Amino acid sequence: MAQRAIREYDGKALFAKHWDEYFDGFHYDFKSVLVKSGEELLQKAEEHGFEWLKQEPLVAKPDMLFGKRGKNDLVLFKVNKPGDVTLEDAAKWIDEKSSHDVTLLSGQTGRLTHFIVEPFTPHTQEQEYYISATTVGEDDVLYLSAEGGMEVEENWDKVNEVHIPIDLSDSDIEKAIKANIPEDIPDDKKAEFASFAFAFYKFYRDLNFAYLEINPIVMLDNNKMAILDLVARLDDTAGFLMKDKWGDIEFPTPFGMEEKSPEEKAIAEADAKSGASLKLTILNPMGRIWTMVAGGGASVVYADTIADLAGVKDLANYGEYSGGPTTAETQFYAETIFDLMTRHKDPRGKILIIGGAIANFTDVAKTFTGIINALEKYADKLKENKTKIYVRRGGPNYEKGLKDIKEAAERLGLYIEVYGPETHVTDIVRMAIEADKGEK
Repeated sequence: MAQRAIREYDGKALFAKHWDEYFDGFHYDFKSVLVKSGEELLQKAEEHGFEWLKQEPLVAKPDMLFGKRGKNDLVLFKVNKPGDVTLEDAAKWIDEKSSHDVTLLSGQTGRLTHFIVEPFTPHTQEQEYYISATTVGEDDVLYLSAEGGMEVEENWDKVNEVHIPIDLSDSDIEKAIKANIPEDIPDDKKAEFASFAFAFYKFYRDLNFAYLEINPIVMLDNNKMAILDLVARLDDTAGFLMKDKWGDIEFPTPFGMEEKSPEEKAIAEADAKSGASLKLTILNPMGRIWTMVAGGGASVVYADTIADLAGVKDLANYGEYSGGPTTAETQFYAETIFDLMTRHKDPRGKILIIGGAIANFTDVAKTFTGIINALEKYADKLKENKTKIYVRRGGPNYEKGLKDIKEAAERLGLYIEVYGPETHVTDIVRMAIEADKGEK
């Protein structure tokens, strides 16, 4: 399962989109905006449907995939005089917080660029609850507590766990939840909370969340629910199946990390639309050793081997193409790599490692056809960069794949060495490095 975090705003928007389907009998008044500046917030207040920004007391906070915002003094609200936080106050606060770098208690440093603004919800501590779900081993686990809020970690001994095997029926799940409702939840709220928890779990499961937490969920009168704080991660391997339910979801770069390059974003978008796995991280755009590795485990092994034998600075990228990508998907991935590696010349030349272990179901010949198509398009640039290609692959139809890529490279005048499963999985790295040293 590949977990990718989404913004609090997007998580709440998913709840709102599917609320009637999963939470019948409960009410959620979704009022929330995501903005980058105070000016944008003021402009939003002029749009139809957002009049509440002028009429209600507000709460503002960063929405950038980090927690403990209250403890980092990054939440704007006033409990005693909530009406004091006006639209203008929130806009001014956002502009001030986004004007300089911020260092969190965790040590992360960066610039705040996205803020979520919502109405202030008057409530008591007794109305705050905690609920979350994730996967542990082969089971889902639901966590329930009457101690919601900033101190939930300090009160973790009061959190009840409900382990839910994958084959458990809905009726048995409902029974398990009811049997594990925390004792300190008031008797008149137990049935209501159990009903919400069951709906929450089904929502988590059906929409392919990898982790989902509301802290706190506020239970008001007349079955009204207020989601005050939310953390969510989606299983992005299900993205191609969940397009309609998720909509145009964003997977932002976490706070403190460099923004993804356009190429990394393009591969991430292709990955989200595919049943295969396409991953790319650019480590050093000036690096001379580039990889196209089939398989997540193999990609780690190749990266470690290159770093060990050639040094970290020469390793240009990290990633994988696996899970049976189509010819077109593989071609797009290969063209992205070839375009990146031919932008900056190195007097020593470039090395391209096309590696992988032995595929279980990926048709090697089919994916290699995509790579060959990309080689034909970038042959001249690869030759200009004095590129040497080393290939090691096994799996279904690998003999044809190796034969085809060798013939294509030789026809195009590209240097290539091709090996099958008789060669150790990372031997081509050693061969490339030793050959490189022998030429110096």
